[in-house]
Amino acid sequence: MTDSSITNYHNNNIAINTPLQQLMQQLLTDLQLDDAPAGGSLVVYQAGKCIAQASIGMAQLESPWQPNTLSLNFSTGKGILATLVHVLVAKQLLDYDVPIASYWPAFAANGKADITLRAVMSHQADLFAITTLDADSETLLDWDAMLAKVAAMPTAPPDASEAYVSESYVSGSYVSAYSALVYGWILGGLIEAVTNMSLAAALRYYLTDPLGIADSCYFGVPADKVNNVAKLVKNFKAAEQDHSQLRTRRHKPVLKTDSMDTLDTYAQLPSYKCWQQHAAETGLAPVNARLNATQINRLYFDHSILNLRNYKAALIPANKQPIDYYDQRTMQAAIPAANGVASAQALATIYAMLANGGEWQGQTLIDSATFNQLSTPQGIGIDAVMPTSMDWRLGYHRLFSLCADSMQNKAVASTEQGFGHMGYNGSVAWCDPARQLSFAFVHNFDVTMLNDIRQFALTEAVLGLIDRES
Repeated sequence: MTDSSITNYHNNNIAINTPLQQLMQQLLTDLQLDDAPAGGSLVVYQAGKCIAQASIGMAQLESPWQPNTLSLNFSTGKGILATLVHVLVAKQLLDYDVPIASYWPAFAANGKADITLRAVMSHQADLFAITTLDADSETLLDWDAMLAKVAAMPTAPPDASEAYVSESYVSGSYVSAYSALVYGWILGGLIEAVTNMSLAAALRYYLTDPLGIADSCYFGVPADKVNNVAKLVKNFKAAEQDHSQLRTRRHKPVLKTDSMDTLDTYAQLPSYKCWQQHAAETGLAPVNARLNATQINRLYFDHSILNLRNYKAALIPANKQPIDYYDQRTMQAAIPAANGVASAQALATIYAMLANGGEWQGQTLIDSATFNQLSTPQGIGIDAVMPTSMDWRLGYHRLFSLCADSMQNKAVASTEQGFGHMGYNGSVAWCDPARQLSFAFVHNFDVTMLNDIRQFALTEAVLGLIDRES
């Protein structure tokens, strides 16, 4: 471990020095690969206590990553938004099965009068297509304008033509259609309608203040905090730029071939043999093949069934004007489905509360009846936007693990109870109530969840070591 990668790890002023702590720091260091000085942080809780923290690399030009570093985490923030909704359900301000229009009358427009919160949170409401809204990059930053547009939007079922699915997939039987952008305005508008607060105020009052993380979790970063958010390395030395140009400039992640050193690093990961076994069993690669990032990622996301028409409808506004989510003005706007900003520490704390069934340090934020509903899968099958079975709960997808459930120790719990949410850039936060475990990983690597393996490698390593020590 290099000096630059060492940070102080404390839990109640006691240094963390456990096998998991050591493993996580080593893996995070190894998984920096050849992307330095970019890096990230991860935090792990079990039974309400922090059991591991690790950081590597630089969040900004002169700021090393720390567990409390603010990070843009894209859709990982959907899990925060969903958790806030569940707190409001527990307080009987909302009901999963009451039509949203009962709380927000304008939402009834264009045939949406009977759509429930349950349908939206399980991505089964046919409200996934941002392309149905006439909204340019300026309008997307205008909270009130977007609430009005979402309230007035029609439903639109996902495309299910055989031309956009694999031969092995039965056309027309999608069980969900991931609402990558629209979702945030629907829930945000609903939250404001029932609390008579702004989304930011409701988030703080009902969730982040009770958890002690109010200064490290945002939808719309305060002006005095926006300079603290981690940046992409390519923006470290950027001079002041015209914001109107910056917001519309395309910033696609860099796609590159794995180097030999990177392939060697993959081969040393704890989950590598498990990945090789799954790759051979599914015909993705020969037995004991040397696996690259694309092959490993395909074990979790089946790119062959990616429906590009649905994917673009969910993610690309009709005007096709790209937004730079790292632009300061964009981060200060509220786009709750896509621009959640939080630290690894804050995310791990939220999911630690969920891992404990809604309890946190003597407080009950979510009662057991509400927790049972939010954590129950609403449909199992292929999603129309994401190329896999997401097994949506109410606002969370399944815990993505191949290896924990492959262990020979039958006494170890499966990951069926686990759930969380990942972001476009491959950040992730999840919990597993069966293990009372929560995990968060955030970073500034210039990658996407469809071309990177870090979240999967770290998740498998945490579950593997926890299970071996059980």
